Amino acid sequence: MDSARRKQVLDALGIESWSPRTRHAPTQLLQVAVPTQAATVTVEAAPAPNQNAAMLHKFPDPSAPAFEVPTDWEGLRPAVAGCMRCKLCKTRTNTVFGVGQQSAPLMVVGEGPGADEDAQGEPFVGRAGKLLDEMLKSIGRSRKAEVSDQAVFIANVVKCRPPGNRDPEADEVEACRPYLDQQIRLVRPRLILALGRIAAQRLLGTEAPLSKLRGPLYEYGSEKTPLLITYHPAYLLRSPGEKAKSWADLKRVHQFLAA
Repeated sequence: MDSARRKQVLDALGIESWSPRTRHAPTQLLQVAVPTQAATVTVEAAPAPNQNAAMLHKFPDPSAPAFEVPTDWEGLRPAVAGCMRCKLCKTRTNTVFGVGQQSAPLMVVGEGPGADEDAQGEPFVGRAGKLLDEMLKSIGRSRKAEVSDQAVFIANVVKCRPPGNRDPEADEVEACRPYLDQQIRLVRPRLILALGRIAAQRLLGTEAPLSKLRGPLYEYGSEKTPLLITYHPAYLLRSPGEKAKSWADLKRVHQFLAA
């Protein structure tokens, strides 16, 4: 990326440009190496962030679906639209199925719809959605991309808005998990990017804080899809000082998909 393009990207993300103190200053680009075999560990036992960049952590597969889920897009979308499997169906305006190319190499997963998403039936359409679009643009990705190498599919761990924008509860997540898992099987992404603490905890089945979850490269589900974790755009709007860390995570995503 040339210097002019880099400045444009950083300005869009609200990160101040910087220059190294010496011409030999080390790059901040984080290299990610994925070993062919990895030990199974728990999140609580994860190593310090500066030691885990080259380690792959495996997590147990999610619970098997308790009901039969449609195996194609044509059946899955109406199944989600008419879902009554948890109490969130009583207060929703629209289900929020997901958006993007159905064979994208990158799948982004958030926690759940907010008020704007519930009204429009599309994920990440408010201020946080605009920031997410800028974040994806910074690594050459877009929810509207028609070229597969630039495509992304965006979804949430729950398809209905929790009342008052509260965190989705465990039973709600488990009721909705078969839909998300089927989306992952259909998209077949090379990488899943989980946004924020709630999405990370619900996907990995842990209560560990984001500070411990962010960093390692995990595997998710029976397909062992690689999964990384970064900050939720809504959090970045409240805490702009963390945008530099988010930018580092995005560079890891870009490197992984470019390999």
